Amino acid sequence: MSKYLLVLTLLWANFAGAQPEGAMFMASAAHQGVYRATNYTSLGDVKWKFRTRGKIFSSAAVCRHAVYVGSEDGNLYAVNKTTGELLWKFKTGGAVHSSPAVYKNVVYFGSYDGFYYALDAVTGELKWKFKTGGEKKVGSKGLWTMKPDEMYMDDLYDFFLSSPVLNLNDKDLTIYFGSSDGNLYALNALTGKKKWAFKTGGLVHTSPALYRGRIYFGSWDRFFYAIDAKTGKLQWKFETGNQPVYHVLEGIQASAACADGRVYFGSRDGYFYALDAATGKTAWKYAADNSWVLTTAAVKDGMVYLGTSDTYLFLGFDAETGREKVRYKTNGYVYSSPAIAGKTAYFGDFSGNLCAVDLGRGKLMGKFSTAGRSQNAAEVLNPAGDVDFNYLAKGKDVSLYATSVEAMNKLYTLGSIVSSPAINNGVIYFGSADGYLYALNLK
Repeated sequence: MSKYLLVLTLLWANFAGAQPEGAMFMASAAHQGVYRATNYTSLGDVKWKFRTRGKIFSSAAVCRHAVYVGSEDGNLYAVNKTTGELLWKFKTGGAVHSSPAVYKNVVYFGSYDGFYYALDAVTGELKWKFKTGGEKKVGSKGLWTMKPDEMYMDDLYDFFLSSPVLNLNDKDLTIYFGSSDGNLYALNALTGKKKWAFKTGGLVHTSPALYRGRIYFGSWDRFFYAIDAKTGKLQWKFETGNQPVYHVLEGIQASAACADGRVYFGSRDGYFYALDAATGKTAWKYAADNSWVLTTAAVKDGMVYLGTSDTYLFLGFDAETGREKVRYKTNGYVYSSPAIAGKTAYFGDFSGNLCAVDLGRGKLMGKFSTAGRSQNAAEVLNPAGDVDFNYLAKGKDVSLYATSVEAMNKLYTLGSIVSSPAINNGVIYFGSADGYLYALNLK
């Protein structure tokens, strides 16, 4: 064993037992988004920041001594959570927009190269990889009636690949994830051997939620599915709305959250849904004023919290009735799923702000601006300090796809926060479109 690997192994051993054994997207297999920290209400100073060579849409996973995150530069990074120093990186053949899951010294994630990977969490060495039918962004010719009519256009807001979830109650240890080939896969997490695949009619970029023996997920075919976690057999499916003119690609981009017998998810049809987890029947739904709902909801103490796209809102609803109780308006699209610790929700917006909002009053308790926002806000944001496509496109032909691409690239210079934060031992970790993985102390 090399001296480098020996140091890594000793570090891992020293941290073992003091930290959670595993880490998954949105804190749990059911995606409830709740972390154990309770004594913090705001954001402190920067502990460290680590720079990758690409935008970060992957949410970080924190396990024992390391923070794991993917980057558009094609790497999965392991960073020392105390110092911010690189432990190792693993190069794939495509952008890593999948959020990693970590369990039993193995880290799992997907890449746009069409593979899902299992790596040794200490060394970064490959244990196995599984080839899907291929990964891609959703898109269409003449997207949203943009020109040229016959040009195929990637949807610029299709940020994520499916993030894996592990069934820790399965003696064979099963891993589940979706793919652009339309399948939801179940693999043996130790070997990477396929157990079963469930076929949908669209790309599956949502991250499956595991709850009470079922897998819940949405597809770009507009259907939300409940399938048996053991067999892959359909239990029920729910069709969301179809608005072909306004939304064109109006499928389900948000991953589900499950709690108290219900499953919660948002859709591009402009609604947020609360369904009975057993039957798929609608308990209530929220009309988001034609705004997409792309965040994964967080659920705590009888409340459901989420963000909206075009209306720039962070909202809290009574989980039983759907009655709105909390509202806070940000400076940009909210695609960052909220992480809850104690009585505070932490989430980012597209203007490059990380916000800490009190759950009871909807009051801002603290705000942090990324390096990109600090540098470029004056040039990119409108005079009110908000993300504004029309402001960026002023004087240009907004019917052209090239105009949208140019505007989005300008917005990215703000260090837009699309990933969900992860909280561990008084520190919050999140990635940004400016390429940095940030670690902030909480206070």
